[in-house]
Amino acid sequence: MEKRTFIGMVEAGEPLLREALEAMRAYHEAQDAGKPTEEVERLQMLAESLFQVVCDYQLRVIEKARGTDLPPLH
Repeated sequence: MEKRTFIGMVEAGEPLLREALEAMRAYHEAQDAGKPTEEVERLQMLAESLFQVVCDYQLRVIEKARGTDLPPLH
């Protein structure tokens, strides 16, 4: 895979990474503000799931760059 294509794939994941960081920030702000436990837990689960998606995406980008055939996501 060309370096240019690899970089493009990585850059394509940046909006998702930003969303995950914003979710983590909202979780910490809710925690610091003493928001209700249910809201804090919901924000924590959202942030964790978004970071998992980012990790999965990055893993797929790396594996594709290596030429590995990956199974479908669903």
